[in-house]
Amino acid sequence: MKIFKDKNALQKEILKTKGISFVPTMGGLHKGHISLIKQSKKSKFKTLVSIFVNPKQFNKKSDFRSYPRNIKKDIKLLKKLKIDYLYIPTFKDIYGFRTKNKVFLDKSSKELCGKFRKGHFEGVLNVVNRFIEIIKPRYIFLGKKDYQQLYLIKKHIKKREIKSKIIECKTIRENNGVACSSRNLNLSRSQMKIASNIFYYLRNLKKKIKKNYSLFKINKIKKELTKLGANKIDYLENYNIKSFKKIKNTNKKYNLFFAYYIKKVRLIDNI
Repeated sequence: MKIFKDKNALQKEILKTKGISFVPTMGGLHKGHISLIKQSKKSKFKTLVSIFVNPKQFNKKSDFRSYPRNIKKDIKLLKKLKIDYLYIPTFKDIYGFRTKNKVFLDKSSKELCGKFRKGHFEGVLNVVNRFIEIIKPRYIFLGKKDYQQLYLIKKHIKKREIKSKIIECKTIRENNGVACSSRNLNLSRSQMKIASNIFYYLRNLKKKIKKNYSLFKINKIKKELTKLGANKIDYLENYNIKSFKKIKNTNKKYNLFFAYYIKKVRLIDNI
């Protein structure tokens, strides 16, 4: 595994390759990241993982500061996985140049997380666009847990006619059902239990509303989530996963999207 902290040195190295399979991360690596990396390694191209906690996608400085970081542990794990390249850029490396492509932000960026995290998706698309221009990957491996993010990146790539292809990978869960996330490291054992109870409650709810959509009463469900231990609920919505539009009945294939807080930790998922 070769480690790069400078984009010029990285570009010089990867020019020799036939192509790159790219796994972007903010570190705090977990089973979800490992799954993405293993999928990437199955491709015919070399695997490049990035670790960069992007300040522009955090709408609260406190959230940026508290984001889990353990670079030594991450490097050790990536060595075990035998990836080809690790890119740990500085802020200047990422933001110190003018991009060729302007970020395309689909109107759906104003919904769900976009409503509650002002500037978040602008920050995500900005950094992804910059990584694409530095690395020019053939494939980018992304998880379905952050489905809205995945959808918006795909829209940007299509609109700007970028040659990179997104590979969608299934959500990896802890044994208790909770979607793997770096933010889980900020939860205590009792808080993880709350997150698990909320996941199973919502999974069972989805099964019920598939049979009878009139059971989807948001205010009542929010009260139940509060009883289970959620301190604040940002949203709870059903969206068609192809068109990414809110559904009014269960004829279309859809997922239940939700975001809530346990104390100061914000968790998102879709099932």
